[in-house]
Amino acid sequence: MAIDVYLNFNGNCREAAEFYAEVFKTEKPEIMTFGEAPQHPDYTLPEEAKDLVMHTRLNINGSNVMFSDTFPGYPFTLGNNISLAFVSKNEEEIRSTFDALKEGGTVAMELQETFWSKCYGSLKDKFGIEWQFSHEDKELKQ
Repeated sequence: MAIDVYLNFNGNCREAAEFYAEVFKTEKPEIMTFGEAPQHPDYTLPEEAKDLVMHTRLNINGSNVMFSDTFPGYPFTLGNNISLAFVSKNEEEIRSTFDALKEGGTVAMELQETFWSKCYGSLKDKFGIEWQFSHEDKELKQ
């Protein structure tokens, strides 16, 4: 288990991830865009979101650094665009840690199954730190 850094960008995530891959001499990042994600039938994806990066990850000197663009219309504050990602293969560990950190904090997304994780959620703890939680299953590609 590790705590990974998650960086958000305001439309230039692809450029940043490719730049960091070159600087740190990692493999070229595999990028998933919002347009490639399964679409909800009751919600039309805005055209400006289709090519934005939903998720990518680099391994920099043994540490995972994850990246995404913020979705159009969601707040982006330069300097506060970092969250910590608690990634584990142990779902009970994810749930107990989530429950402990949400005390006095604000839940942005309750733990739930998504197309990329069988247990994903996010919150801001009582100290203002943004956390993402994700069950890592070796079957799933992140």
